[in-house]
Amino acid sequence: MSIVIPVYQGERTLTGVLDEIEPLTRLSITPDGYSFQVEEVLLVFDHGPDDSASIIRSITERFPFARGIWLSKNFGQHAATLAGMASSGGDWIVTLDEDGQHDPRAIGGMLDTAMREQASVVYAKPTNPAPHGPVRNAASKTAKYLLTKLSGTGAAADYQSYRLMLGNIGRSVAAYAGSGVYLDVAIGWVASRVTTSPVELREEGERSSGYSARRLFSHFWRMILTTGTRGLRIVSGLGVVFAVIGVIFAVVIFIQRLAGDIAIQGWASLSVLVLLSAGFILFSLGIIAEYIGINVNMAMGKPPYLITTDPADGPLGRTRKAAK
Repeated sequence: MSIVIPVYQGERTLTGVLDEIEPLTRLSITPDGYSFQVEEVLLVFDHGPDDSASIIRSITERFPFARGIWLSKNFGQHAATLAGMASSGGDWIVTLDEDGQHDPRAIGGMLDTAMREQASVVYAKPTNPAPHGPVRNAASKTAKYLLTKLSGTGAAADYQSYRLMLGNIGRSVAAYAGSGVYLDVAIGWVASRVTTSPVELREEGERSSGYSARRLFSHFWRMILTTGTRGLRIVSGLGVVFAVIGVIFAVVIFIQRLAGDIAIQGWASLSVLVLLSAGFILFSLGIIAEYIGINVNMAMGKPPYLITTDPADGPLGRTRKAAK
């Protein structure tokens, strides 16, 4: 089993997470009697604002099963997770967060669920509210609800960063996923059976969330755009709706004019129609432009991530020699 941990702000919490994983590097038995062993933990450095790099170096020196994966710059959580999955070698891949919210002891139960239901992907299903506060939790539920309706699949409601998947599924997704593709959407394209396993979430460690409101909205928007072309079909549907409303509006005004019920002034009605039409057109063009942007990035070969070496081991890590 391989464990992938994207690291952005892990200075205070990452060592504790590895301490909890360490017992699982010896042969372990799940509640249903299946045996498993963590062979490697891949710590993907995503260039956060703290001193996570030094923590990763100290962890890899202390734990022989831990390995650092060094990205060339900050690519985001999903890209960092893909980089770790691509570098893994286990029969199973587990992805979890750096902040201690995900209890590694739940891995056995997730593996039992996978074997019991013959599922290639298992998401942790929180049995308690996520420790993010009521506003963010409500926003998350709303986003997943909208994504479920837009994508036409119920799996979106179960998306979590705590996942267990077959190794060949994870590595295949990491190999073909393009720039900007939402990880869980890409997994859903190829996974034969996706299910959930009950897991209790813990409080985050002593660190603030790396997601601002802007980044959370960007995260949600990427989910929408990578679910397929349903967003474009919705734009077409809205166009039809606006056209029908315009026809009905014109017929009502014409009938009222013939009946002598109103004196048509014109300017107010015309202004409303122009504003509504212009707003709809600009909104539609914005959605279409987003789709085009994703395709342009992929056509230009923009990579979702780039793995390099530890900067401390390369030219940037060399020290100045004292002059003789």
